[in-house]
Amino acid sequence: MKQVNVALLGIGRIGRIHFRNINQYFPSAKIVAVADPQYSAVEFREAYGNVFFTPDAEEAITRPDVDAILICTPTSTHADLLTLSAKAGKHIFCEKPMDLSLERSEALVSLIKQTGVQLMLGFNRRFDPDFMQARQHIMDNKIGPVQIVKITSRDPGLPSLDYLKSSGGLFMDMAIHDFDMARYMMNKKVTEVYSRGLVLVDEAVHSANDIDTALTTLTFEDGTYAVIDNSRKAVYGYDQRLEIFGDAGMIQVENNLHNRNIIYDEKGIHRALPLDFFMDRYAMSYLKEMELFIDALVQDRPTPVTGEDGLEASRIAVAAKLSMEKGRPVKLSEIPAGGRKVAV
Repeated sequence: MKQVNVALLGIGRIGRIHFRNINQYFPSAKIVAVADPQYSAVEFREAYGNVFFTPDAEEAITRPDVDAILICTPTSTHADLLTLSAKAGKHIFCEKPMDLSLERSEALVSLIKQTGVQLMLGFNRRFDPDFMQARQHIMDNKIGPVQIVKITSRDPGLPSLDYLKSSGGLFMDMAIHDFDMARYMMNKKVTEVYSRGLVLVDEAVHSANDIDTALTTLTFEDGTYAVIDNSRKAVYGYDQRLEIFGDAGMIQVENNLHNRNIIYDEKGIHRALPLDFFMDRYAMSYLKEMELFIDALVQDRPTPVTGEDGLEASRIAVAAKLSMEKGRPVKLSEIPAGGRKVAV
């Protein structure tokens, strides 16, 4: 069996998930290097053992024994690390987005094609077992032609203002997962985006030039719809639901709860709240996406989420923000992939 040697860039929350999953579950992959400027070599060794460590990402990328790079660093660093990795001829897994700029994202997609390396973006929600099954039901025509997809995506709590100021905004940071999910479920091109957004959770969000609550309607090439509602704060937990309505029926995916017990008593019917953190809710999807990335490299086949997928989701996010600002629907054709000035 071919073994894939991996360099992990960034050992924060997401990096630790991938580090643990690769070490525990994938004998065909091995992490041979880790880079993170926030650690000292001593601290890293105490926590993670004798894996090669460096604070310098380029040193890890250019090691001759490295086949693939996992980019789990802050968004602002992704584009530079993608460029270094592609030019070094290394296959790449990168957390979304590639960059907040459409122009640079398009340039990265072109660079990936030129170098011939594989790129997979971390739109992990595609790989939740229930969402994957829903997609398979659609492909098997279980509910006939799909008319409407509804996605609810609400976080359990507002992130810090420092995070919001550098995140790219709710549409690019949070709803982009839902834009990708809508494209994945419908398997069609988005042609129009109409979004509204407000600050309802905390007035301080205004200072980050962002919103915390949004409703977006996507229109697809055949006139069908996806409706997405987002909030940065759901007091009852991490609210992640999906409904797909078709000519011959409907598919629903409900929240994952802390437990499946249901208590019936004289006061009513009671059940547990939804899970309250994304790393718990999507633990299986993080595992599955890495399995598929490694399998693509071992079997020499395309990755299931490409740079083009990331670019399209980013274009929808830009269109959503423009729609909110202008108070009108925005044709996706108004958002050129290269980020040129949009006529409004």
